[in-house]
Amino acid sequence: MISIVPHRAIWSVEFQEIAAAIRAGIGEAALRVDHIGSTSVPHLCAKDVIDLQVTVAELDGTVAERLRQLSFVQLPEIAGDHVPPGYAGPESDWVKLFFVQPSGQRRINVHVRQSGRPNQRYALLFRDYLVAHPRAAAAYGELKQRLAGSLVSEDAYADVKDPAVDLIYFAAEEWAFHSRWQLYPRPEDRAP
Repeated sequence: MISIVPHRAIWSVEFQEIAAAIRAGIGEAALRVDHIGSTSVPHLCAKDVIDLQVTVAELDGTVAERLRQLSFVQLPEIAGDHVPPGYAGPESDWVKLFFVQPSGQRRINVHVRQSGRPNQRYALLFRDYLVAHPRAAAAYGELKQRLAGSLVSEDAYADVKDPAVDLIYFAAEEWAFHSRWQLYPRPEDRAP
């Protein structure tokens, strides 16, 4: 079963601690480390998994090796993100490296994405839109709870959830244009 839990204030604190360790281990190769996903949105229910995005200039072996040195486990079978319908650019725009927590630690997903690529922007814009639109976040939370209650596998959950996330993303792109949203970190995402 998929477990969706009410928002926990501790998630932002946990992010800060994890991000500090990642920044220390990766150094300047990490252009930024952001809290993304549902745990980054106040009041939004989520799976109890902290998602982080590490933005790099190039997707090369440097950051991957440094994350492995920090005992993060790379899942090479996850090499890219879901591509939203209608995207006309190259599939390489959605490539990423994906790591999970070291053995015995709390659940963490580390998404390593290249600066300026659509998938790097997508994660940040999606988060910021939901933060700015609490009613949309509440509706998304309701969808997640219903899916978790009716689907039995993580894969099925993601397959059904992706189109809903795309709907939010398309609205977020419109919002970004009209609000002049900028791709800057929120204060809570900055290095301590």
